[in-house]
Amino acid sequence: MDSESQLFKVLADPIRLRLAVLLAIKGEVCVCELAGALDEPQYKVSRNLGIMRSNDLVEVRRKGTWMYYRLRDPASELERCLFDCFRDCLQTHAAIRSDLKRFRKATCCE
Repeated sequence: MDSESQLFKVLADPIRLRLAVLLAIKGEVCVCELAGALDEPQYKVSRNLGIMRSNDLVEVRRKGTWMYYRLRDPASELERCLFDCFRDCLQTHAAIRSDLKRFRKATCCE
């Protein structure tokens, strides 16, 4: 239960939960687009993505000067269910709808 507990600790932060939901919905996304979607400074989003990365929740890929993040492949049935729930259930939450609206307007890379 230690790994499951750690997963929930990482996701207990509202910004990290919103990031996980956006990544579940959008797939691989540039950090600047995530910052625009959350209406948060890029350093704050990057710090939270770093926490998610160090806890093996996201994977990162560099393309030029931009960093692209995505949820890693689920390592367990619990993670698969959570990631599916992020994509399918939380998409209608008011905060996520606002994030998605801002995401469509966010432009920064490429």
